[in-house]
Amino acid sequence: MNSGPAHTSPLGFSAPMYHTVLSLGSNLGDSEALVAWVVANARQLGSVKTVSSMYSTPPWGGVEQPDFRNVTMAVESEYTPRQWLLWGSNLEARAMRTREVRWGPRTLDVDVIASWLLADDGGPLDVFSDDPDLLLPHPRAHERAFVLTPWLEIEPHARLHGRPIDELLAETRADERAAIRLIGPVPDVDPDQPPVCAE
Repeated sequence: MNSGPAHTSPLGFSAPMYHTVLSLGSNLGDSEALVAWVVANARQLGSVKTVSSMYSTPPWGGVEQPDFRNVTMAVESEYTPRQWLLWGSNLEARAMRTREVRWGPRTLDVDVIASWLLADDGGPLDVFSDDPDLLLPHPRAHERAFVLTPWLEIEPHARLHGRPIDELLAETRADERAAIRLIGPVPDVDPDQPPVCAE
C-alpha cells in the first residue's frame, strides 16, 4: 500500500485517507448479484482500490445453511472505518438483511476487517478500535478462510494482527480451505438497482 499524493478537502486542508479492507458475503437470494451490487456501489463512490474474484465458501459457525458467495475488497478514500461500517449497514438494510440467528444465513453481510491511515509523510498506520460495534482489526478474521483466501488474492503481502495473511490462512482448517471454490470475476450490475432478495 502506498500513501500516494496528499488529498485536499473542499475546505482546502489536507484530508486524511484510509485504506480499508471489507469482506462481503451472501447466501440468500441472488447472492452473486447482491455481492456484486455492493462492489458496484463502492465503485460508484470512486473508492475501490482492488477487488477479489468471487468465491463459493462453506458456512462458518455450525448453522446448517447454503454455501456463501464471498468477495474481499480494498477501498481507499476519506471515509473512516466507521463510515464504511455505516455504509455497509445501509446496503444490508436495503438488501433486507435480518439477524435472527448468529452466524445464520443472510442476504448480505458487509464487514470491516482492517484499516490503515495513509500518512503523507510515511507508511500506512494501523487503525485500532475497541468499540464493540467496530473492533479493529477484526478479532476473528484470522480464523476465517473465506476472508483470507480472497484477501490473499488481492493483497498477498498484507498483515493482520501483525502476521502475514498467508501464514494465517495456512493455519485455518484444512477442510474449510479445501471447500472454497473460485467462481470467477465479480459481474457488473447496476448500483442503483438492488437485486431482488426473495429467499
